[in-house]
Amino acid sequence: MTTSQKLAQLRDLGTATVYEAQGAKGALDQGMKPIDPTVRLAGPVLTVDARPADNLILHYAVLQAKPGDVLVVDAKGFMEAGPWGDVLTLQAMKLGIAGLVINGCVRDANLIIDLKFPVFCRGLSIKGTGKNQPGKVNVPITIGDAVIRPGDIIVGDRDGLVVVAADEVDMAIEKSLAREEKEVKQREAIEAGTSNTVELLNLGETLKRFGLV
Repeated sequence: MTTSQKLAQLRDLGTATVYEAQGAKGALDQGMKPIDPTVRLAGPVLTVDARPADNLILHYAVLQAKPGDVLVVDAKGFMEAGPWGDVLTLQAMKLGIAGLVINGCVRDANLIIDLKFPVFCRGLSIKGTGKNQPGKVNVPITIGDAVIRPGDIIVGDRDGLVVVAADEVDMAIEKSLAREEKEVKQREAIEAGTSNTVELLNLGETLKRFGLV
């Protein structure tokens, strides 16, 4: 299976399935959401460590990215500036960048949505930024409880974001497919009226222990 096929498979499997299948790890916190809930994203990470209210390093990072990369930016969760907007979006698309994940805000949201460029962020802010402070590119960063390293795979959809370590992609796909197959059978059993979630998840003894049955 090619790299592009693996990325497409992770994107289609979805964040919740991948997160659970790889042992309930790699999730970014729930505050990180897409500005357009219809977008899906999967790609190798180019990490960016940015200073709050300054986007100098973002202009640099865009030029370092390879086609298909996803910029994953730690802007320290700063909510009173939008270091990414329409101009950087247009340039990123021109260079083949697959999307943006930023621990902070963006602006020009309507245009970004119209362009169908996947952006996941903490919020929106119309305030501008300086271009005076250096940051870092291709270093490990942390967003929420998730440690993200250059070359890891980031998967995003309406539910949120999950990181898959670069050397665990095949395992994540294999376990996700097995989990999806199991859940398909569970849904079929419920729709057919032959079982319920208590039986399927073996919750009977737990319910008895708490005096619920």
